[in-house]
Amino acid sequence: MNRPTPEHLTACRAIHLNQPVTLDEVTAARSAPVSASPVRFGTILFLSSELLLFGGLFAAYFGLRSRTTPWPPEGATPDVALAAFGTGLLMVSSLCLARGLGHAAKGNLTGLRRWTLVTMAFGIGFLAMEAWDWTHVDFTISSHPYGTMYYTLTGIHGLHVLAGLLVLVVLLMRSYQGAYDTGRLDGAHSMAYYWQFCDATWVLIFLVVFVLR
Repeated sequence: MNRPTPEHLTACRAIHLNQPVTLDEVTAARSAPVSASPVRFGTILFLSSELLLFGGLFAAYFGLRSRTTPWPPEGATPDVALAAFGTGLLMVSSLCLARGLGHAAKGNLTGLRRWTLVTMAFGIGFLAMEAWDWTHVDFTISSHPYGTMYYTLTGIHGLHVLAGLLVLVVLLMRSYQGAYDTGRLDGAHSMAYYWQFCDATWVLIFLVVFVLR
């Protein structure tokens, strides 16, 4: 649990301050509203703006696709198998991060750090895959509209993954600084939201750019 419930706070007062707790106080504590985490709320707002960014890019992709024949042009052959491998890396990385948060929820911060490092390893592997792909495709960003959208979508997403790795570094640093010792994991969950957003966005890019084309 990320934060103490009203019942916990009432019980703590009874134990540590040696004050009696009445039935009315317990009932009032249970009915008291729990405020939403400002960190999570801010993260959701930020990710909403990111949705608008990628939504605009997908709109541009489909707009160019509808006006360009053939699509993709002759000779433009992206490596679908390599992209599928990268997709698998990101999907597994999300599972690893979720596993780490599960350990943190039980008070096992060592497990959180271990699985966060595994997540980062998969993320680095994905970026290495993307760098290999960029240097081996048989077209450039200026070759044709497909090339422009290909490099734009995968490039901007790659920058987001790089930013996500930096976010995970921050998560690790905060875990060593004691930020999660009390069991409050709002910040960790917010960082995980960003990483999972990157993963979900890549799945859409993979389906649109590599599979459907």
